[in-house]
Amino acid sequence: MPKSKLRKKVQQHNAHEEQVHAGETAPAESPRWLAPVMVTNFLVGLIWIVVYYVSQTRFPISGIGAWNMIIGFSFIAVGFSLATKWR
Repeated sequence: MPKSKLRKKVQQHNAHEEQVHAGETAPAESPRWLAPVMVTNFLVGLIWIVVYYVSQTRFPISGIGAWNMIIGFSFIAVGFSLATKWR
């Protein structure tokens, strides 16, 4: 008995999808150290800025003044750059 044309089209379509998906690889997982380092950078940056404001600009490093803000935001920026690599 002949097969219907619809069944042939579905089989051909499924075969084409399998060929397309065969070339794809699963995304690699992030290393185990990435998430703790990312969170640590966020927290260190946040604590650095909070200490700077609460101590009325005397701490964490008194001699550099407003550069303390740049240091705190740098830690946060490193955390964000690591967050882009997290899967």
